[in-house]
Amino acid sequence: MPTTDPLAIVRYADVVVIVLAAPFIVLMGAPVLGYVVGAGAWIVTRVLGALVERYARGRDIKTQIAWNFGVLMGRVWIVGIAILVVGKTADRADGLMAALVALVAFTIYLGTTLILRPSERSTPRT
Repeated sequence: MPTTDPLAIVRYADVVVIVLAAPFIVLMGAPVLGYVVGAGAWIVTRVLGALVERYARGRDIKTQIAWNFGVLMGRVWIVGIAILVVGKTADRADGLMAALVALVAFTIYLGTTLILRPSERSTPRT
């Protein structure tokens, strides 16, 4: 029986902050294209990463590590290439904005992961 995750808002705080920051970015006159590319790349890779992590969860530990490592490397490459492409094809300010979005999102993601992962390991799965 599937249950709802009471910590979903904390688990996906990086995505929530990115989405909630969008109106402020537009109102400040910051490079919107860079924001959209950075936010889009982060959110798409975050969703794909969560799906693959859920897929790998029922497998043995070596398979889990392989899938999670592959997703981690794939996410880094996709976000990095998106930053480079927008920086080269549009304005350098757009590339900087995309990089800043990715940096802020990664910092929030890392912080929430460091807080939530130890508690996930200590609770038995049913």
